[in-house]
Amino acid sequence: MAGSRRFKTLDALYICMMVLPLAVGMILKAVFGSPGSGGIQITGAMVFFIIPQIGLPITESQVNSWLVMISITGLCLFLTHGMTEHVQTKRQHLAEWCVEKCEKLVRENMGPYFMSFAPFIAAILALSAFSSLTSLLGLFPPTSDLNVVAGWAILVFGLITAAKCKCGPGLYLKSFLEPIPVMLPMNIISEIATPISMAFRHYGNVMSGMVISVLVSAGLTALSSAVLGWLPGFLGEIPFLKVGLPAVLSIYFDVFSGCLQAYIFALLTMLYVSGGFPMEEFLRRKDAKKKKTADQAV
Repeated sequence: MAGSRRFKTLDALYICMMVLPLAVGMILKAVFGSPGSGGIQITGAMVFFIIPQIGLPITESQVNSWLVMISITGLCLFLTHGMTEHVQTKRQHLAEWCVEKCEKLVRENMGPYFMSFAPFIAAILALSAFSSLTSLLGLFPPTSDLNVVAGWAILVFGLITAAKCKCGPGLYLKSFLEPIPVMLPMNIISEIATPISMAFRHYGNVMSGMVISVLVSAGLTALSSAVLGWLPGFLGEIPFLKVGLPAVLSIYFDVFSGCLQAYIFALLTMLYVSGGFPMEEFLRRKDAKKKKTADQAV
């Protein structure tokens, strides 16, 4: 029951599962991060340690990715905890709204046949958006690491290729010769460019937002020192011109742009998978198989 001690205890555990990973990320940032030396600093993900046997670096982006996934899992468990058919709570309404919106998005962009992709698309949206939003907590967003986004793109490329091979690898290989055989090199380049473009589009937009924010913040600090440095005492050291605009830029680049890039990545995934699936040939073969089975039964 919703009011029982066990229910409340599980709620508290799920909330801790949402909050504690992000708190751990901020603690790691404070412990391992080097103090700023002033000026403009744009660096990549911090390396915590390297596994000596295989030389694999464990970076800030990898750790933050796992922390975000744990937080998202806690959020999902919290929203679906106590879900019933008749008694509906606000969290259940929110969970159902998220599911309905995601299913509607898949239905409109992929079609009814691909409704099984709805959980995967929801996972992409949540992981990408929440990864970008971690910058609001002072963490390094995993979406600013090309390696992370490239891994997502390779996974999506595997799904695209699997969809294209649904009617057999022969039909997929034959598509490289269309519309004419001389297009083979261009079709191969186009196929390889799909995951590369998805990765660089997502990474470039998120990373460029970070760079612009840092440059504007540093520029406003220098301008404030040049214009208002004549103020007496500590007042001349306060970057008054830095107040306001960086926050507005953060709302755009960290919140709006981050969520927008998550939507674009998910949208491209849906369009590439559904567009590469040979629906007409698949239905034709399915109907032929049904007809053959019916003839054998007679």
